Amino acid sequence: MTAFFATGTTVTAHILIVDDEPRVAEPLSFALQREHFRVTHVERGEQALAVLGEDPPALVVLDVGLPDINGFEVLKRVRRDSEVPVLFLTAREDELDRILGLELGGDDYVTKPFSPREVVARVRAILKRQGAAPAQAPVRDWRVDGDAARAWFREQPLALTLSEYRILEALVRHPGQVFSRARLLDICGSEEDSFERAVDTHIKTLRAKLRPLGGDGWIVTRRGLGYVLERP
Repeated sequence: MTAFFATGTTVTAHILIVDDEPRVAEPLSFALQREHFRVTHVERGEQALAVLGEDPPALVVLDVGLPDINGFEVLKRVRRDSEVPVLFLTAREDELDRILGLELGGDDYVTKPFSPREVVARVRAILKRQGAAPAQAPVRDWRVDGDAARAWFREQPLALTLSEYRILEALVRHPGQVFSRARLLDICGSEEDSFERAVDTHIKTLRAKLRPLGGDGWIVTRRGLGYVLERP
């Protein structure tokens, strides 16, 4: 697995590239990095699924022809608990392949050979569309709006601090995924939340705010691992 970081500037989003051809992945990684994205590159589908669980990206650039499991199968597994945008890369020109990728939940499709600049433009367009409206959480009971930092449970608004919102948003966008305290602390991004025990305090407060609305039991503690959002 290779990670690329933009230096000397603010990184805008984490992009995961899944492609086993260095001649394809390296120029694309460079082009994205130049536009201030944080880029992780892996060559296999199983590696991609591991990254999605440990360091969820804002978007996945996914090759169809991988050496272990094909991109369509990767997307099927991803869509079990995540709505992360997926841009397919493929050497195939068959219309049925393009249709299948989109029907499985892909957001866009680029056929090789392609211009890295075109892919970067498509990545930006997809991310812009994702942020254009309140995001619908995969779990129907929840709704989150990243632009306004607001959340609803069963259409009832929640009065949350910014740190509480950020933690809840991460859990809601990735139901079934366990987040460690350290990861949630990073997500909070607040100087005052400088200790992992602050995450426990935020979780306790979130549970208290959800309890009167019938949301008690959704945020589950995984002893020694962290927290996860699951249907009670």
